[in-house]
Amino acid sequence: MENKAHALMAGIFTIVLLIAAALIALWFNRDRVERVPYEIATTLSVPGLNPQAGVRYRGLDVGRVDAVLFDPQKPGQILIRFSVSKDTPITHSTFATLSYQGVTGLAYVQLDDDGKNPALMPSSPKKIARIELRPGLLDTLQIRGLAILEQTEEVAKRVNTMLSDTNQKLILGAFTDVSNAANKVAKIPDQLQPTLDKLPALALKADHALISLNKLSEDATRLTANLNEFTVRLNAPDGPLNGMNNAINNIGSTAAIVEYEVVPLVDETRTSMRALNRTLETFNQRPQSILFGASAAQPGPGEAGFSVPAK
Repeated sequence: MENKAHALMAGIFTIVLLIAAALIALWFNRDRVERVPYEIATTLSVPGLNPQAGVRYRGLDVGRVDAVLFDPQKPGQILIRFSVSKDTPITHSTFATLSYQGVTGLAYVQLDDDGKNPALMPSSPKKIARIELRPGLLDTLQIRGLAILEQTEEVAKRVNTMLSDTNQKLILGAFTDVSNAANKVAKIPDQLQPTLDKLPALALKADHALISLNKLSEDATRLTANLNEFTVRLNAPDGPLNGMNNAINNIGSTAAIVEYEVVPLVDETRTSMRALNRTLETFNQRPQSILFGASAAQPGPGEAGFSVPAK
């Protein structure tokens, strides 16, 4: 009986010791950090996110996820409630994304801030503040992957349309035309060969023509030099131009002398010649006037002594 009592006491002592060890472990492991609750409301999928998942602010561990549940007020919306340390700088521009740990597939909440509104966001258990959840890398890949698949499907439809029977005939016809054009282009070198054979002779003639042009240029240069020398000689003080100017001046003086001396003499000579012509005419008509003198002129009509001749 005494042995049973000692065994009972030993068992009770062992149980009490285990309970005390558990309580001491819980007491030492309890979270003494003051935390602030926040909430995320999103319609995005949150695969791999479980309660007690980590919350990091730009890579630093600042809290834990408290619960992941559906929003009773809005069907299809998920609420993620988490708590972070009091000194975490949660502002109105802070946003959250889901990140994953290595190859385990376990998700955690990654907090970041774009700095657009640096004012701190207050939160309390009575009024929990909400933070925006933006698409993470996988969500972005999923969205863009769907867009790429849609574009690929659209391209496939266009390719199928392009490869229809009618278009295939047109494409084959275009290939045939291209082949014919290539064959014609291949014949061009053969057609150009005679012309190419003549190119050396043409080049030789061009060289001769260039030599002739150079010679002509040299002759023109010498001619220009001679013209310049001739011009200098013409413009010299004792040159032909100066002598021509003196001759022109002498001609002007002679013309003045002729105008003032010879012209009056010419007028007198003209008058004398008229008188001589009248004398000769009178002599021809009345030669007797040399002996008997000039007869009186017959009176004309209206003058004294005029009589009408008889018919």
